[in-house]
Amino acid sequence: MNVKYYRLAIAAFACLMLGAKFVHADPAEDFYTGRQMTMLVSASPGGVYATHALALAPYIAAHLPGKPNIIVDYFPGAGGLRAMNFLYANAPKDGSVVALIQSAVPYAPLYGIEAAKFDPMQMNFIGSLNSTTGICVAWHESGIRTWSDLFEKDFFVGSSGAGSQMEIFPMVLNKLFGTNIKIISGYPGGNEVFTAMERGEVDGRCGSLVAGIKSTRPDWFPQQKIVVPIQIALERNLEFPDTPALGEFVEDDATRQILELVLSPMAAFSPLIAPPGVPDDRVAALRAAFHNALTDPAFLVEADRIGIEINAVSSDDVYEILRRAYAMPPDIIAAAKDAMNLRDGG
Repeated sequence: MNVKYYRLAIAAFACLMLGAKFVHADPAEDFYTGRQMTMLVSASPGGVYATHALALAPYIAAHLPGKPNIIVDYFPGAGGLRAMNFLYANAPKDGSVVALIQSAVPYAPLYGIEAAKFDPMQMNFIGSLNSTTGICVAWHESGIRTWSDLFEKDFFVGSSGAGSQMEIFPMVLNKLFGTNIKIISGYPGGNEVFTAMERGEVDGRCGSLVAGIKSTRPDWFPQQKIVVPIQIALERNLEFPDTPALGEFVEDDATRQILELVLSPMAAFSPLIAPPGVPDDRVAALRAAFHNALTDPAFLVEADRIGIEINAVSSDDVYEILRRAYAMPPDIIAAAKDAMNLRDGG
C-alpha cells in the first residue's frame, strides 16, 4: 500500500474511533467508575432505615453506570433534621452522597421549624422504597391493649425527639382525640425504643412501624409480643382487621384535613435523597439505578428474606405528595402544627 494512503487510512480510522468514543461517552459512567459513594442514614444502626440502606446500597451500586462502591454511614440526630441540613448545605453536590431520611423531615419547613435549614423542593428526590400506614404498638406486658386503654391508662412511648413520627403521632392523638399518651424523648433512634420496650423502660412506640418490626423484630407479630391498639390512618390496614383506624373517629371535615396533612409523610415512607445542585445526568442515573434496584429479582428475594416491604414511589410522586401538603390552607397547617406540638425553634 502506498505510504501516503496508509497514513490517511490510519488517520481516518483514528478519527472514526475518536468520534465513536464521543458518541458513546457516558459522563455519569465516567464519574462513578472507581468512585466510593456514601449513603447517609438519618437514624442510628439497627433500625428500619439502617436495614433499608444496608440492603439497598449494593444493588443501587450494581445498577449505576460505572458500578461505584457505596458505603453506609449513620448521621442520626434531631429526628432526621441534622442529616437533612447537612445534605442540603454541606454534602458534596456531585452525586457522590445520597441519604435515606425519615419521611416527616421534608415537612419541617412547612411548619416553620427554625432548625430546618433547607428547602425540600430544591432537593433531588430519587424515590421512596414504599408507602406505609401508621400504628401504635404496646409491649404485651404493658397493660395497654385497646383504643379505650389509651384514654383510661397512662401509655408511655419512646421517641427520638421533636420532628420524628415517634413524637408527632402521640401528640396528634392527644390533641385531636384526647388520649393519655406520655412521651419519653431522647432515644437515639427507633431501634433503641424497641430495646427499651423489651426492657420495660417504656410501654410502646407510635409511627410507621410495620415494615421496621418485620425486618428488625420478625418474631414480635407472630409471637404476639406486641399489641396494636390503634391504626394511625384514615382507613384500616387489612393486616390488622380488628384494630380501628383514626379515620373512624373523625367527626368533621377540618379534623379530617388536619389528619390527612399529618399522615402525608407515610405516602413516601423511606425517601432516598440527593443534595441540590447535582448534575442532571447523575440525578437521572441515580433514579434509574433506584428503579432498577427495586425491581431486581435478587433484591426482591433479599427484601422478602429480611422483611422489607417494597411499594416503590417515584420521584415525581414524592414531589407531588409534597406539593399537595405545602398547598394546604394556612389554617389547616397551623392546626396540624398545633396538634403535633411543633415549636418554631424546634
